[in-house]
Amino acid sequence: MNVQQWSVPETPIPAAASVAPPTGRLWFLRRPLVLWGGFVLVHAVLIGLNLSGIGWPLGDVERVYLGWAEGTVSGAVRLGIDTDFVYPILALAPILASLAFGAPMYALTWLGLVTVLNGVAFGVLTGRRPGRAAAGAAWWWLGFLLLLGPVGLARIDSVTVPLVIMGLLWLRTRPFWGAVLLSVATWVKVWPVAAIIALVVASKRRWQVLAAFAGTSALIIVVALTQGSGLTILSFVTEQTDRGIQIEAPVAGWWLWQSALGIPGTLVYYDQQILTYQVIGTGTELAIAVMTPLLVLCVAAVLALGWRAQRRGASVDRLFPPLLLALVLTLIVVNKVGSPQFMTWLAAPLILGLVSSPRSWWRPALVALVMAALTQVVYPYFYDGLLATTPAMVLILTARNLLEVVLLVWMAVRLWRLGSPGAGPGVLTQAAPAAGLHRSILKE
Repeated sequence: MNVQQWSVPETPIPAAASVAPPTGRLWFLRRPLVLWGGFVLVHAVLIGLNLSGIGWPLGDVERVYLGWAEGTVSGAVRLGIDTDFVYPILALAPILASLAFGAPMYALTWLGLVTVLNGVAFGVLTGRRPGRAAAGAAWWWLGFLLLLGPVGLARIDSVTVPLVIMGLLWLRTRPFWGAVLLSVATWVKVWPVAAIIALVVASKRRWQVLAAFAGTSALIIVVALTQGSGLTILSFVTEQTDRGIQIEAPVAGWWLWQSALGIPGTLVYYDQQILTYQVIGTGTELAIAVMTPLLVLCVAAVLALGWRAQRRGASVDRLFPPLLLALVLTLIVVNKVGSPQFMTWLAAPLILGLVSSPRSWWRPALVALVMAALTQVVYPYFYDGLLATTPAMVLILTARNLLEVVLLVWMAVRLWRLGSPGAGPGVLTQAAPAAGLHRSILKE
């Protein structure tokens, strides 16, 4: 790989200090004071929306996470050790940390913790003197969070997003720690493993990625085993596969529309064990059995497209961002589980794309903004309408889910073209190499 291939016009990494003075009509939007003012304003709005109680967006935090934290502290339960846990075991870290100031302050502490993590990732993205690409990605992220609404801060997924953003950005300058951070995020919520898998396919230094992931995972597992976890440490795998059809999953649309149109035989119910709303009707048992194998096949198909492109000379800078986004979208689209917070997953790959090549990524980024806005309309404000399968809410959810499919197909087409004759290795941008690129796992 050319030493310029994973650099960007204006690298957001602080180590690359030489950035030309801001110019242009909107130059002031690149000023750190303005960027951080936007960050504070957006997070203040989101915290206010969460604390307002409208639609109870903090339901999982106040009802589920707090219960887990208190049960763990009291010794009544050891999730992931003595008791099956729906999440990987490191999810307990932010859940327990939010109890630092007591149960009455739990929700506010959680929101503060996520805001701090977002702030650290925002700082890594923008650096001391952000360039145009980094500033644009930062403003897009703030807009995405604002359009997505309170759920952007109020779920365990909100902890993983800034970790993944930092991990992806560090792959260029701190490759080892970038891979480790992605591995840690995977042990909080599974979806960041998509970044590990995409790197294994896109980068020729895949063994370094696998070594970082294996070493981090081994350390976590060994610590859990010393506490007596046994195979319970992997219970999050079976907890997910045993789920039914969640109402926000794209596959649930078939039954939601039957209910919305008054066709009998479909029921939306609350699963007391998984703590989610699911749908049941004619054919749902078959769908439950089919969706997990189908997900595996679709992930394999996306990886095959990525491998084809890599083998035909596609450079890692062109291949990695669309492959990562395609994998993340596959985990959302071809899944029997669906939740509003899944939209937060899109932030990391799209920020990576916007930093790497703004011109080729602004259109997918705009589609994601629309998806975020539609998600907030459904949850938390009119979620009762969705539970009642009112046609308007089912239509909005269907539109959001169709956009997920559109974006997935878009990325699949990009991957196919990257592996087509004549695509060539190519270089997205031409710029001075980012600091530390010579030792990056993305260097080929």
